[in-house]
Amino acid sequence: MLPPIQHTVLERFLRYVQIDTQSDPHSTSFPSTEKQKDLARLLAAELQSIGATDAHMDEHGYVYATIPATLDKAVPVICFCSHMDTSPDSSGTHVKPLVHPNYDGRDLVLPDDPTVVIRLKDHPNLAQQMGNDIVTASGLTLLGADNKAGVAEIMDAAHYLLQHPEIPHGTLKILFTPDEEVGRGVEKVDINKLGADFGYTIDGENLGAFEDETFSADGAVLSIYGVSAHPGFAKGKMESALKIAGDVLASLPKDHLTPEAVEGRGGFIHPVGIEGIAEKVVIHFIIRDFTDEGLAAHEAFLQQVVIDVLKNYPNSRFELQFQEQYRNMKKVLDQYPQVSEFALKAICRAGIEPIPSSVRGGTDGSRLSYMGLPCPNIFAGEHAFHSKQEWVSVQDMQKAVETIVHLAMIWAE
Repeated sequence: MLPPIQHTVLERFLRYVQIDTQSDPHSTSFPSTEKQKDLARLLAAELQSIGATDAHMDEHGYVYATIPATLDKAVPVICFCSHMDTSPDSSGTHVKPLVHPNYDGRDLVLPDDPTVVIRLKDHPNLAQQMGNDIVTASGLTLLGADNKAGVAEIMDAAHYLLQHPEIPHGTLKILFTPDEEVGRGVEKVDINKLGADFGYTIDGENLGAFEDETFSADGAVLSIYGVSAHPGFAKGKMESALKIAGDVLASLPKDHLTPEAVEGRGGFIHPVGIEGIAEKVVIHFIIRDFTDEGLAAHEAFLQQVVIDVLKNYPNSRFELQFQEQYRNMKKVLDQYPQVSEFALKAICRAGIEPIPSSVRGGTDGSRLSYMGLPCPNIFAGEHAFHSKQEWVSVQDMQKAVETIVHLAMIWAE
């Protein structure tokens, strides 16, 4: 039997979300915003104060810390990881968290903008939260449960384990990362300094969710070089790169291979940005699939679309460049089945039904897995992330803390 957990997760979470850590996809610095270090410094200081004496923030804004083993025998070193930044998709400035106790299915009208309403019919996962306490923002910002819920859960678990050295576990490592939301979360992680054998990101949605598979992901940049001419004298001469770009986008499928038309294991080609003039246009794409073969097929399809469109513009040309972003972590995790097995067992020991699933996206664990740290994803309880309707359940956060504690013990067994 575990000693009772006197949870600190809610108090920590309410404090952490009020620190603006929004990352910036257009920045060339690392981290992309200096304000992410405000939370990093706080976390390092709190970790030191609860007994993780080596806790520190490095020059890149990463927080590293160790919870010493309570056993003499050799046990794999396990890392628990969450990201500190919040999404650029919605404001993270002046977050005002609100706790709605004893949820009963009512609409949650957010007071600072009453047009922002969290309704049960729009958020079916709320049906599992009857009687629980729901945390939201006030209507003007996102909440930041993605991923400060995970940060607070790891911190609460660390606090508990350091208070109870009688609980058997091996050496545990803590890693808090910046810039996950802009795809750079583990770019400058020092894997050797971290010194872990296996890891878990705490960054999932539903209670009990466990994810050992992500998309494989590439980016694509299509540069179209048209022929410019004075519009008054352009007959037979002009080939506008803007119109060529429009033809390319219009030629992409609308009922498949596009995010708004697929789910489950369906991949896609998705234009995310366009800029240019008649002479030159650049289109940025993200390309996703669960298999490398599917990813390659989508890229070949995009290239063929462009070739076919350019047949109508004989004096224009294009360049299409692909860049690897991350790969499906399942290919790595399948080599270490105990990593997933122990996570599912820990979720069960916390009294929860596990929900194995795949991420239609990526996590820090995707890249960590290919950097030598096999790293699936465990639920943090965050919902409706990247929006003003973001919410999290206090009870789900507490169950995530219990899962982390049980997972540390299972590896020691």
